[in-house]
Amino acid sequence: MSLKGINAYKKGNVKQDIANADPHRLTLLLMQGALDRIAFAKGAMERKEHAVKSEYLSRVSAILINLRDTLDLKVGGEVAENMYALYDYMIDRLTDALVKNDLQILDEVTSLLTPIRDAWVQIPQSAKDEAYAAMEQQRQAV
Repeated sequence: MSLKGINAYKKGNVKQDIANADPHRLTLLLMQGALDRIAFAKGAMERKEHAVKSEYLSRVSAILINLRDTLDLKVGGEVAENMYALYDYMIDRLTDALVKNDLQILDEVTSLLTPIRDAWVQIPQSAKDEAYAAMEQQRQAV
């Protein structure tokens, strides 16, 4: 199978995952997508492929902006505010990495995002079910 065919197959699977995903899974897919694109950007940076590096870092920034902007600061309180600030910091650091062409900054962002992704994976099903029930109650109340 050609590389083009493999990539098309992967894109189809990702689209299917997204279409069938609950909010928890979507967030996990976004976090993993950001980490994957940071790795791709690092490779492009090492190969001095500046346009490719810029494209990947732009995508990572867009993902982090989306994650940041979906935080509910009223419900999440201090934890959500801290996450908001951390996402902002990571976005700023990506800009620094782009301008300075600095692999260590990309490693820093990876080291900040990975534990968040890992913690997200560990959320028990009972907690997810409780959150979905609360969301449904809020929808019905409106």
